[in-house]
Amino acid sequence: MTHSCLIAAQPRGDRRASAAGAERAPDSREGGSAAAGVPRRARDILVLLAAIALAVLPPGAARASDPEVFTVRGVTVDATAGSAIEAREQALAAGQAAALGRLFTRLTLASDRQKLPVLGTDRINDLVKDFEVSDEKTSAVRYLASLTVRFKPDIVRTFLREQGTGFAESPSKPLLVLPVMEVAGALALWDDPNPWREAWNRLPPSDGLVPLMRPKGDLQDVAIIGAEQAVRGDAGRLAAIAGRYGAADVLVARAGMRSPEGAMIQSGSGPWLQVTLSRIGVVPLEQARVEAFHPEAGESMEALLARAAQAIAAQVQEEWIRSNRLRFDTGDELNVDVRLTSLAQWLEIKAKLETVPFIRQTNLTFLSRKGARIRVNFIGDEEQLRLALIQNDLVLERSATSLVLRLRTSSTDGDNDTTKTNVP
Repeated sequence: MTHSCLIAAQPRGDRRASAAGAERAPDSREGGSAAAGVPRRARDILVLLAAIALAVLPPGAARASDPEVFTVRGVTVDATAGSAIEAREQALAAGQAAALGRLFTRLTLASDRQKLPVLGTDRINDLVKDFEVSDEKTSAVRYLASLTVRFKPDIVRTFLREQGTGFAESPSKPLLVLPVMEVAGALALWDDPNPWREAWNRLPPSDGLVPLMRPKGDLQDVAIIGAEQAVRGDAGRLAAIAGRYGAADVLVARAGMRSPEGAMIQSGSGPWLQVTLSRIGVVPLEQARVEAFHPEAGESMEALLARAAQAIAAQVQEEWIRSNRLRFDTGDELNVDVRLTSLAQWLEIKAKLETVPFIRQTNLTFLSRKGARIRVNFIGDEEQLRLALIQNDLVLERSATSLVLRLRTSSTDGDNDTTKTNVP
């Protein structure tokens, strides 16, 4: 049984439309009476499209946001009370509170979340846009279900800003994790046993801004890349395995037990687990690093590997939030040239720009069929803007004379963009 309860959404900010002049397209069929009207029609269409495309966001207006960022799925509820109605009310209230907690985990750093106040049911209801109920089961005194809760982006942002809590809302492109296990000097990726890969496969689906993907480990994966090639950072093969799963970057996580002297020892008998992390892809963050996980008293190898995988997955999310927090106290304005092959491409680029949280406002100052110039007002710094743009398949780069924005395509951004970079 599925039930949907809708709560009125907040109105969007007003949008202003303006139009700019456009170049007249050259007439390649001069002298032909049948073609005499073509340039004028082309110009008129260009001006019309420009007028449609030039809807810009005034400073402070609500921007389009990825609805999935503020949607929390799969919230399991189970409540028992004096009656089925009471149990349902309690379960739905608890489910929405749990969903809000997961949303704050997605958007904020752990150190900041600890400072947030505990909210009551009425205040939580203010933040909820609507919710859906599925897999509903009831008895005389018990209620079980699964919730999907959608929150109001503007109200959530306002609440976090009022609390002085920094937050990010730019979703990352998927990150593919390759868990390589080292035992007695031998590397294993697809081979069995690989308890390190099993630990990653047992993690719940990613719920943060960085979608973490685990490879299938089938024959196609085996043919694309091996353990030694992954550890060595073979750019071509890593790009191929990333492409198969639609990932932008690959995180190679090499795990092995270490002795106090640093020598490899047999699994299960060593004092700590060492994990070397290398991120390969298009998003440079920081240098590759080594993490150490010391076994707790009575902890099995399986439990140790599970704890390490969970900690690294959480670390990936934390570092992404840290790098992409919206900094409302800083900002800048840039003039950017946009490379175009058609007006349809301009509309595509404009739509992508409107979903970038760092951008306050864009103004079009020039438009032709081959290019455009825009003035971008944004918060944070240029590197944050660049990182957010690439998640939307937009590349911001410096030419000899200006900043240039273009669509990222597989034909122009293949292996050349895949370099051994940093760990998130």
